[in-house]
Amino acid sequence: MKELIIATHNPGKVIEYQALLGADFKLYTLKELKISDEPEEDGKTFEENAVKKAEYYAPLFDKPVLAEDSGLEIDYLNGEPGVLSRRWLGRKCTDEELVDTALEKLKGVPFAKRGAQFRVMVAIKINKNAKPILAEGITRGFILEKPVSKIIPGFPFRSLFYVPKIGKALGEMTIAEESKIGHRRMAIEQLLPQISGLSEWQTLKVSTEHTSRRDRLL
Repeated sequence: MKELIIATHNPGKVIEYQALLGADFKLYTLKELKISDEPEEDGKTFEENAVKKAEYYAPLFDKPVLAEDSGLEIDYLNGEPGVLSRRWLGRKCTDEELVDTALEKLKGVPFAKRGAQFRVMVAIKINKNAKPILAEGITRGFILEKPVSKIIPGFPFRSLFYVPKIGKALGEMTIAEESKIGHRRMAIEQLLPQISGLSEWQTLKVSTEHTSRRDRLL
C-alpha cells in the first residue's frame, strides 16, 4: 500500500483525497502526526503556496507529502478572492464572513455575470530531495444569490457555488458526486500516472531522525 501525508489541517480535504485516491493509498494527516505548525501562505499564486507547503513539510518525514493551495476566483471581481480566499478581509476570516463578503460584493450583479471557478494547485514531493510534481484543477460554475445549503466547515463557498452541468451547488453534492467533477479530481487524474509507478513507494519508512526533529518543532 502506498503511504502519503496530506499536508492540511482541514479534515474535509483529507476525506476528499481519500475518495479520489482510493484504497491503494493510506493517508496520514498532520493531526495524526502531531504537527500543529504551518508555513505562512504568502505566495502570490496557488502554485507558490502549494510548493512552499510541500517543501516545508517534506523534510520532516520519509514519506511522500501532498500539499495544495486552492481558492475561489470570481470573474466579476477580477479573480478575487483568489489566493486570499481565507484572508479576503486582510485577516483570517470565519466561514460566515467569507460567504457574506462574496454576496455583498456581488449584490445586484445578474446571474450571467456571476461566473467563477475553483482552482487548486497540488504539489507532491516523493521525498525531501525530489522536485515537487505539480498539477492544476479547475471547476467552473456560478455564484448564487444566497446559500442553498448549510455552510460546510472549512468550505464556505460551496454553499454558493452552482455547477450547471450537475444542476446543484457543490454544497448539495455528496463526496462521490463532487469527486466526479471537482477541481481536485482533475489534479489527481494528472498526478496519478506520474506517481503510481515510482519505486520510492516501496521503500519509504518513517525516519527516527525526522520524527525527533518534528517533535522539536512542536
